[in-house]
Amino acid sequence: MKTFVILLILIIAAIILFFGVSSEVQTVKRKDPAIKSGIEAVLYSSFWAMIFHRFAHRLYKMHLFFLARLVSQLSRFLTGIEIHPGAVIGRGVFIDHGMGVVIGETCEIGDNVLIYQNVTLGGTGKDTGKRHPTIGSNVMIGAGAKVLGPITIGHDSKVGAGAVVLHNVPPYSTAVGVPARITNRSDLTSPSDTLDQIHFPDPVEMEICRLRVQLEKMQKEIEELKKGEQQ
Repeated sequence: MKTFVILLILIIAAIILFFGVSSEVQTVKRKDPAIKSGIEAVLYSSFWAMIFHRFAHRLYKMHLFFLARLVSQLSRFLTGIEIHPGAVIGRGVFIDHGMGVVIGETCEIGDNVLIYQNVTLGGTGKDTGKRHPTIGSNVMIGAGAKVLGPITIGHDSKVGAGAVVLHNVPPYSTAVGVPARITNRSDLTSPSDTLDQIHFPDPVEMEICRLRVQLEKMQKEIEELKKGEQQ
């Protein structure tokens, strides 16, 4: 047991020395307003999940699949975040809280993406090839959201908490609901930086309003036709 602990410490130390920590510390400080000092970053599950994934992904690209999965499973055990070593993840990605997050093998994530807890970026079956989502840069994915299949979430988009996204989402859009409905965003700010999880449009309400306006217009036209017949 003592040998295993020493080996584990050496592996972690080697990962830190090889990949460095400054960029991950800066990501945590930028994304979480609750952090008070840089040293606190080492207490964040996202910090360790990203460092371990860099190492696991390097092993995966070297076709050392068993070792890659070993590192990823160790990361899962320590952080509660499950990232397949084959996933491609950009810089500045932050997984807030993190517990229950699952990221599939062929998933691709751009830069400066914010992901909350219990998010699944998964597949829809036993398809071969590309079977997981592609997430553009500056995207925010709310808690509990499920993004499934080889679809694309366009850059600078928002996925609401609990949403189930099964189709492509254009850039600068918002996806909410089950299944997710898509609306355009009126502002061009980065959702990953604003951290806004409450100001989401309601596509159903918007459609009802559109139908109400259309109905009122039709009623006026009917009334005008009736008046014309009476004259």
